[in-house]
Amino acid sequence: MYNAFFGISENPFSLSPDPTFLYRSPQHEEALANLIYGVQSRKGFIVLTGEVGTGKTTMLECMREYLESQYIEYASLFNSRINPQQFFEMIAYDLDLRCDRTSKTEVLFALNNLLIQQANEGRTSVLIVDEAHNLDWDVLEEIRLLGNLENRRGKLLQIVLAGQPELDRKLDAPNLRQLKQRIVLRYNLKPFSEAESIEYIDTRMARAGMENQNVFPPAVLSEIHRRSQGIPRLINGICDNCMLTAFAAEQHQVTMETLEEVSNDMRLEWAGRRSRASRREYDMPLEHTSYTDRGD
Repeated sequence: MYNAFFGISENPFSLSPDPTFLYRSPQHEEALANLIYGVQSRKGFIVLTGEVGTGKTTMLECMREYLESQYIEYASLFNSRINPQQFFEMIAYDLDLRCDRTSKTEVLFALNNLLIQQANEGRTSVLIVDEAHNLDWDVLEEIRLLGNLENRRGKLLQIVLAGQPELDRKLDAPNLRQLKQRIVLRYNLKPFSEAESIEYIDTRMARAGMENQNVFPPAVLSEIHRRSQGIPRLINGICDNCMLTAFAAEQHQVTMETLEEVSNDMRLEWAGRRSRASRREYDMPLEHTSYTDRGD
């Protein structure tokens, strides 16, 4: 909507996990390197965690691009609220296994044949599970058992589990200690520092066609970091709404007033700002307070 107004070719702050807009911060480079190394080295289990909005799904999209470029077979499960039967059905559909996909036994035989065939050709196969913190215990146990498939060169199936920090806590449970022991690589994505947040915004604007962006002044950039707490998804939401609001007001630069309006609309909370509940209490009309509150 506002692209032509700001002189850019596409939306720089789309919430879709587009690898072409990947900001290669040191930690994201390291996370992607860990994922690729784990697959190449046939390590078996790899875990990627991070708070909501820190870029896990984007990392997985980049990994899928790599797997496709290397012609590596993979199954990608995006809905983790499934039972064991649905789990095997989804694997069968994703890998296009020629079998009765409603039969766990047939899926396992077909999967084993595929993995052996791939291994004989010097290739591996990958199972990617996003939102893995939502997996039921019995599905996690089925995943652990799939990790037992191996030959002398290593694991036949590389399994990537990505999820929120709750995944780490779930994997620490006593009944999952066998699975935990099989996890060779772990990486935890953290929010951006202020410098990274600013570079992230500048990079996305440059990819959209504005090499030296002047839409967000330095003071506004710093405040966006503070209010987003360095979470990439929140940064995208704030910046997109700020540009839309500035466009509606026919302003080519985002002001602090615009940021304040957007922050209120998005109901943002950040360090140093009183919660909405406490603000309502503080702003309550005098006649609604007790005599004790008035100091009488």
